[in-house]
Amino acid sequence: MKSAVETLSPTRAKLTVEVPFEELKPSLDAAYQQIAQQINVPGFRRGKVPPMVIDRQVGRGAVLDQAINDVLPKKYVEALQSNSLEPLAQPEIEVTRFEDNEALEFTAEVDVKPEIEVPDFTGIEAQVDDVEITDADVEEQLQNLRERFGSLTDVERAAADGDFVVLDLVATQDGEAVEGAEVSGMSYQVGRGGMLDGLDEALVGMAAGEDKTFTSELVGGDLVGQAVEVRVTVTQVQEQELPELDDEFAQMASEFDTVEELTADVRERLGRGKRLEQAAAARDAVLEALLEKVEVPLPESLVTDELNARRQNMEQQLAFAGITMEKYLEDEGQTQEEFEADLERRVRDAVAAQFVLDEIAKRQEYGVDQSELSAHLVRRAQQSGQDPQEFANHMFEHNHVPELVQEILRGKALAAVVESAVVTDASGNHVELENLRPDGTIGEPEPEASADAETAAAGEADTAAEERQD
Repeated sequence: MKSAVETLSPTRAKLTVEVPFEELKPSLDAAYQQIAQQINVPGFRRGKVPPMVIDRQVGRGAVLDQAINDVLPKKYVEALQSNSLEPLAQPEIEVTRFEDNEALEFTAEVDVKPEIEVPDFTGIEAQVDDVEITDADVEEQLQNLRERFGSLTDVERAAADGDFVVLDLVATQDGEAVEGAEVSGMSYQVGRGGMLDGLDEALVGMAAGEDKTFTSELVGGDLVGQAVEVRVTVTQVQEQELPELDDEFAQMASEFDTVEELTADVRERLGRGKRLEQAAAARDAVLEALLEKVEVPLPESLVTDELNARRQNMEQQLAFAGITMEKYLEDEGQTQEEFEADLERRVRDAVAAQFVLDEIAKRQEYGVDQSELSAHLVRRAQQSGQDPQEFANHMFEHNHVPELVQEILRGKALAAVVESAVVTDASGNHVELENLRPDGTIGEPEPEASADAETAAAGEADTAAEERQD
C-alpha cells in the first residue's frame, strides 16, 4: 500500500491511498465465503458455492463492493498511522479509481490534530485575588447554623418577610387548572424566592385563612414561561425563633464547648474553602496565561460540535431547574448575542487547552496506572452523584475509558504547568498550591477508592493504561 498526505489547512488533511489488488484478495475471499453462506444454488451445499458460480448468480460487482467496504477502514487506519496523523472526526472517503484486478485508489479528508509548538512554560506568571474572610462571612455561616436549629411557632398575625407560611397553591389558565401546577400544605419562607414570580409579594400581609390571586409565569412543565393565574391560600403563619448564640448553643450544634471555639472553627473552615477557590482560580489563570503564549489552530467542525453539545446541556439543565433561557439571560444581565459570544469564547479556549495539554503530556511521556484510573473513576462518580461501581461499569461497557485516561493525562500536564508557575495574590504574596492534585484538579486529599470500584476497574484499567503508555 502507498499513501500520501496533503495538508489542506493546519487542522485538515487529505490522504491519497493506493492499494494493490493483491492486498484486496483476503477481503475478496471473505466476501465470497460470506455470500456463499447467504445464497441457495441447486447442486451446491450452502457455503460451498464456488466463486465462479457466485459471479454468475450474484455478480462480480457485488462481491467487489463488499470487499472494498471491508478493506477501506483498515487501509485508512494504516495510512493514518504511517503518516502520523491523529484524526478528530469521521473522514470523508471517496473511491477515486478501481477496476477489477487493478489497484484500488481512494482519498480521505479528515480533521486532524494540529501541530503545536509548545513554549517553555517554566515560570509563567499569574495573579489571583487575596483570600479574605470577613466578619460578615463568619456571621452569615453562624446565622445559617442557628436557622438549622430554629423552631417555628404559630402566630395570630399577617405574614411578614422572613416568616414561614403553610400554603395551598393552584395555577389556572383560561379558567382551567394547570396539571401539575398545584401544591397543598407546603411550608414556605416568605422572601426566599425561587418558586414563582410574585409569590413573595402576595404573601406579605396575608393572615391564616386568607387567599389571594396574582398573575405569574410557570417555571416548569409543558406550559413553562406562559402566563397563568395563581391562587394562594395561607393556612398557617409561623414565626421562626432562633437559639441564642452562646456556649449552650455551641455545645448543642457542634463538638465545641464555647461559642468562641465554634466561631474560630467556622472561620477556619471558611478559610479552607476560600483557599480551594483561590487554588482553582490560580490553576485557571496559569492555563489562560499559557494559552496566550501559543497559537492553536482550531478545527471549526470540532468547535461547532462542542458548541452544540454545550448548548444542549445548558438547555437540559435549565429545563430541569424549571427556568427558561429568557429568564436565565435576564438574571445574568446578558443578551442572547452576548451569551453566544461568551459561550463560543469559552469553547474555543477549552478546545485549545485540550490540544496544548495533550501535546505536553505526549512530550513528557506521561502514563496512567490502575490506581490513578480507579481514583479518577471514583471522583467522577461522586461528582455526578452515581454509585462508583455502576459508573465504572458504564464507562467500560460504552468504551469511555480512553476518554477518562486522556482526562488524567491532561490533568498531569496541567499540574506540571501550574507547579512550575509563579502565582501571587493581589497583595503580592506567593500563593502555595498545596491543594493541587496530581491530575490537575483542586480539592482536599484524595479519598480512598472503594473496593467495589477497584474491582470493577481492575483488569480493564491496566489494559487501558498500558495501551496509552505504548
